[in-house]
Amino acid sequence: MMAAAAAAGGAPEVIAQLENAAKVLMAPPSMVNNEQRQHAEHIFLSFRKSKSPFAVCKHILETSKVDYVLFQAATAIMEAVVREWILLEKTSIESLRTFLLTYVLQRPNLQKYVREQILLAVAVIVKRGSLDKSIDCKSIFHEVSQLISSGNPTVQTLACSILTALLSEFSSSSKTSNIGLSMEFHGNCKRIFQEDDLRQIFMLTVEVLQEFSRRENLNAQMSSVFQRYLALANQVLSWNFLPPNLGRHYIAMFESSQNVMLKPTESWRETLLDSRVMELFFTVHRKIREDTDMAQDSLQCLAQLASLHGPVFPDEGSQVDYLAHFIEGLLNTINGIEIEDSEAVGISSIISNLITVFPRNILTAIPNELFSSFVNCLAHLTCSFGRSAALEEVLDKDDMVYMEAYDKLLESWLTLVQDDKHFHKGFFTQHAVQVFNSYIQCHLAAPDGTRNLTANGVASREEEEISELQEDDRDQFCDQLASVGMLGRIAAEHCIPLLTSEVMLLFIRSLLEDRVTRLHGQLQRHQQQLLASPASGSIDNKVLDDLYEDIHWLILVTGYLLANDTQGETPLIPPEVMEYSIKHSAEVDINTTLQILGSPGEKASSIPGYNRTDSVIRLLSAILRVSEVESRAIRANLTHLLSPQMGKDIVWFLKRWAKTYLLVDEKLYDQVLQPLQQRFLNVINQENFQQICQEEEVKQEITATLEALCGIAEATQIDNVAILFNFLMDFLNNCIGLMEVYKNTPETVNLIIEVFVEVAHKQICYLGEAKAMNLYEACLTLLQVYSKNNLGRQRIDVTAEEDQYQDLLLIMELLTNLLSKEFIDFSDTDEVFRGHEPGQGTNRSVSAADVVLYGVNLVLPLMSQDLLKFPSLCNQYYKLITFICEIFPEKIPQLPEDLFKSLMYSLELGMSSMSSEVCQLCLEAVTPLAEQCAKAQETDTTLFLATRHFLKMVFDMLVLQKHNTEMTTAAGEAFYTLVCLHQTEYSELVETLLSTQQDPVIYQRLADAFNKLTASSTPPTLDRKQKMAFLKSLEEFMANVGGLLCVK
Repeated sequence: MMAAAAAAGGAPEVIAQLENAAKVLMAPPSMVNNEQRQHAEHIFLSFRKSKSPFAVCKHILETSKVDYVLFQAATAIMEAVVREWILLEKTSIESLRTFLLTYVLQRPNLQKYVREQILLAVAVIVKRGSLDKSIDCKSIFHEVSQLISSGNPTVQTLACSILTALLSEFSSSSKTSNIGLSMEFHGNCKRIFQEDDLRQIFMLTVEVLQEFSRRENLNAQMSSVFQRYLALANQVLSWNFLPPNLGRHYIAMFESSQNVMLKPTESWRETLLDSRVMELFFTVHRKIREDTDMAQDSLQCLAQLASLHGPVFPDEGSQVDYLAHFIEGLLNTINGIEIEDSEAVGISSIISNLITVFPRNILTAIPNELFSSFVNCLAHLTCSFGRSAALEEVLDKDDMVYMEAYDKLLESWLTLVQDDKHFHKGFFTQHAVQVFNSYIQCHLAAPDGTRNLTANGVASREEEEISELQEDDRDQFCDQLASVGMLGRIAAEHCIPLLTSEVMLLFIRSLLEDRVTRLHGQLQRHQQQLLASPASGSIDNKVLDDLYEDIHWLILVTGYLLANDTQGETPLIPPEVMEYSIKHSAEVDINTTLQILGSPGEKASSIPGYNRTDSVIRLLSAILRVSEVESRAIRANLTHLLSPQMGKDIVWFLKRWAKTYLLVDEKLYDQVLQPLQQRFLNVINQENFQQICQEEEVKQEITATLEALCGIAEATQIDNVAILFNFLMDFLNNCIGLMEVYKNTPETVNLIIEVFVEVAHKQICYLGEAKAMNLYEACLTLLQVYSKNNLGRQRIDVTAEEDQYQDLLLIMELLTNLLSKEFIDFSDTDEVFRGHEPGQGTNRSVSAADVVLYGVNLVLPLMSQDLLKFPSLCNQYYKLITFICEIFPEKIPQLPEDLFKSLMYSLELGMSSMSSEVCQLCLEAVTPLAEQCAKAQETDTTLFLATRHFLKMVFDMLVLQKHNTEMTTAAGEAFYTLVCLHQTEYSELVETLLSTQQDPVIYQRLADAFNKLTASSTPPTLDRKQKMAFLKSLEEFMANVGGLLCVK
């Protein structure tokens, strides 16, 4: 061992060996071969895993001149101090921390990556000692404070690096060093740190910023220091404060949130509610706003301060004062200046946070004049950013800063205008009209709009190349369109006497009708030109292109104005549109309205009394007229002049509109479904079907029908499941017959199975016992036919693509969907099917367990170790067997011997050789199996013997192997259940492990840790309270001895 060699006086030899290895690793690829590089890597890995390498690492740091070796020495110290924590004296740990900090302070010219790694080691030592209070941060902060006050930029930068290392290490479990400790440990360390130490760092940072903000001129070196501390302030204010009682299962979820709002504890009140702190950051931004990099940090600091909420505010009055003060500072900063490109996103984030975080009653409590100025500023910025965003799109910029800023401001408007409790009707009407009109103008060509005009008003490139990968506008800008549509409707709702609503609808209606009329005229002129001179050259399509683009955007805005996005909800006509139509119903002539709706081939203005029509219907009729113009152009052989995008837009609009405005009568389902069924039966009932079934035309018909059935199943809801299930069941029985016909056509077989998968997925949760049994029987018959057709089939082509095993994947998905009935069941009876019964049910009984276990008998022999290399097959397979073990553990011992062995081998393989996700699934499967053994109290079964082997595997995983700490809970639950079942074997495992320890100190520490582990559950029983106590003890056990036995 390297450390042993160094301790014996061979430190120079160890250093020489490491430096030679570093030369190999740093050498160009042409100078060394792979074997030399791997040998060099092994030398460093072996060195870092050495026992107690502290003395040799100190010697390396003091004598070696090779930066990479210094880096590895710091890494070795960091890993070893955590690994051997329980073996080290507290004075030794403190001495080590002091040595590392002094080492960095005395060597200001260290390479940055070496210095950062040494400081990271210091931070890890501080973190590991924070829970048992063996390390005190106060001395570190005192030293840092002295460094800051030195006035030396180099030393101040070093002080910032120390604080940054501490901050990064404590900030979150995702950024922390991988030191093999539980999520709860990291969470507890973070809670302790954020109460006092984090605030101390912030106050030190504020002192530096105050000093620098008072200076008139900063040289390059001082600016660099200023930027470092500003970034540090941003890091503190972006801290994701961990709530006091958040469970370990939710810590990772909580920390994964992208938009962190500033929610400090009450102890931060005096610091953050001091108005001088807010003023400081506004002053800093005004000072450095022209420096792009620094402006990003200063604006982010202000954005975080704008999101301040939680217990830091003692009452509503303090919130009002804080908000008013902040808005004043914001308006003073941005009014009268030309906003830089680099400021757009930051300013929009500040406004978004103010509107999103502060409650409406706080927002309305600030002085009226101040609030009006704020809203006017918001409207001005929204329109300005919208114009700049449109220009960015024309110029095809990579960094769309104004587009991002515009999106944020539109979201802010939605938050404001949808609140009718705190703002009187019409309060935001003029602002909404302003934003709405601005959006329309940005997307229309001149003279009505500004699309494709540069800042100087000169038209941009005439032809725009559209990439095949470019996202459709209605997908790319769906959030913008939804916001603009909502603004149009909300403005109508708050307007008295709904004059603005009329303006909104008339504005877009007149624009759309005008474009349709012009399009019709243009196409007629082109047709006449072609008839007069068929051999003439190409036609200038510039006018047509502009018209198509105008119509494209007007259709999109109309679609979002008249209807909402309704994913997973019943679509309803927006209430603002309803109110508008009802309000003007007295002025509407129904007959004239219907005449316009039914006359898409005529201009609306040509119909007598067209002014007395419903504006919403007029909008719809304008779209229908676009469709009619397109249809006439096709009949006139002008297809080459049409826009495919316009055709897509028309279909999209009609689909969106119909879903909201047309109520489908369920009695008409039969009229829609029966022709499909009849067409299908006509094909398969032909006398010569067996002879013609492989003809391409017939196969296409069968494929189209099967795909339609998948779509019908996907449309299932609680209110139509009765009709659709009875309809689909007839098809399922016919599909089983097709399995025989197309048994040598894999793509058709897969599609047939997919129909069953979709029916089970969408309908099983609504089916009562009788209907579920019908589906189980159909699925069982399908599996029997599939099994017969695949008897003896070999799956040994390891080079085949994964999609060649799609049938296996679908079978497992079908079984998993059937299992879901056991824990997702929305139907207690078959009441939902009353009135739809085709006849009396039979007395036969097929359960989900019968189908699933038959399917497992089918799948298990086919799932070879090579097939498990395919990720989707592997994940679906292990998900299935885990579900089976959890839901039907009593059925597992009843499996045939060969299948039982295959299942146990699969679990063993999953725990030892697969991904952490699969390993966790296997651990979750082992727990119910062990519980089943304990309940049966039979010690001579094959399952009992198998669980004994799993005890050894889980024991080794937890104690002797490095594993993902996220699996500790699943492994711990399985481990506890197995220990309850095999107490004698567990004691033997512990004794065997202890007997191999030659070091008496390690032996005693391990013995104490194992005794403490089971102290709360002696003897262990399957009691929830004991189990939870054991899991708590296991986390402490892992923190103290985890990794200790992994040393090589």
